[in-house]
Amino acid sequence: MGMTMTQKILAHHAKLDSVRPGQLIMADLDLVLGNDITAPVAINEFSKFGRDKVFDKEKVALVPDHFAPNKDIKAAQQCKCLRTFAGDQEITNYFDVGQMGIEHALLPEKGLVGAGDLVIGADSHTCTYGALGAFSTGVGSTDMACGMAIGQAWFKVPTAIKFNLTGKFSPYICGKDLILHIIGMIGVDGALYQSMEFVGDGIANMTMDDRFTVANMAIEAGAKNGIFPVDEITLQYLKEHCKRTPVIYEADSDAEYAQVIDIDLASIKSTVAFPHLPSNTRTIDNVGEVKIDQVVIGSCTNGHLSDLAMAASILKGKKVAPWVRCIILPATQKIWKEAMHAGLFDIFIDSGCAVSTPTCGPCLGGHMGILADGERAVSTTNRNFVGRMGHVKSEVYLASPAVAAASAVTGYISDPKKVQEDR
Repeated sequence: MGMTMTQKILAHHAKLDSVRPGQLIMADLDLVLGNDITAPVAINEFSKFGRDKVFDKEKVALVPDHFAPNKDIKAAQQCKCLRTFAGDQEITNYFDVGQMGIEHALLPEKGLVGAGDLVIGADSHTCTYGALGAFSTGVGSTDMACGMAIGQAWFKVPTAIKFNLTGKFSPYICGKDLILHIIGMIGVDGALYQSMEFVGDGIANMTMDDRFTVANMAIEAGAKNGIFPVDEITLQYLKEHCKRTPVIYEADSDAEYAQVIDIDLASIKSTVAFPHLPSNTRTIDNVGEVKIDQVVIGSCTNGHLSDLAMAASILKGKKVAPWVRCIILPATQKIWKEAMHAGLFDIFIDSGCAVSTPTCGPCLGGHMGILADGERAVSTTNRNFVGRMGHVKSEVYLASPAVAAASAVTGYISDPKKVQEDR
């Protein structure tokens, strides 16, 4: 029996000729990631392994991004824990305020993840790096501690679902609409502990930012990981960011999949996930009249330059509705600077938006945009669970940057195409 992309990467890192679904393996790690919420727990556990030093100071990355810049004393203590450990361990890839970005956008940008890598992170959206043809997945803080100590982690080899993508997106449609469509189709447990493997001619019509967004939200379908094949677009990105030689894995022709799903990208419409699950989706023509109080554009899911540019193209020459707060969160300092020099900040500020330093901020109900009782937000983030962005009686509607920007203008969840036609 042949192997999928994911199975081949796991086999290689476990030093095995082949693996089979359900098999338990120990595999070597190329990178271990933690942030200011999860890493302090791992750091406290690290001492229990009897090791003075991490397995490789070049292969551990620590990024204080959730409550940074520090929102209160407790957040400051969490970040100080990372800062102290990084200094004591001489961690090369520690990124503090001023250098940091949202971890899952920052690591690819810094070239810390390459094709064929095996990456674990104590954050569920570590699966983002599958866009580069890597196996990456979220783990608990104790697994992170073990990874830092010995450079290995255990895995159960997953089965896979193949998503065959054809065609190309219509205007104002992007990877966020695609992944919301998929989650709406299969449910939040539709890929439970499976690999979501994306193939097909349509991938050539998807940007790297689209792919990062889709892989980022694989966990919202319960998946172990999401992964894309390495093509010319991937290789160009890696050439610009990663100094290491890509290691390319391709699925065998006789690889077995639990399910095969065909999707024509041209059929995807602007999609919104209603509260309180990413699977509670509706296409924009079935949304109805939903008045909102806040819009958040950014996060590890949609804080890329192309996301900000799309939002700016809709906001240009318009004003945010007077009862709406619109918050812009570029994902990294580099993206922040590029957006500024491209004139996007002028558009945002002239429209009445607030532009923030890179931070996870409101995505997890941390800071920079917490919702009050009964408030509603349209957000380009990745989760809309009860109380996710603030009060338990608030509501979060997940959408693309285009839908979010259009909604900021009207004050209601809106179709970006119609808002542009009405300008």
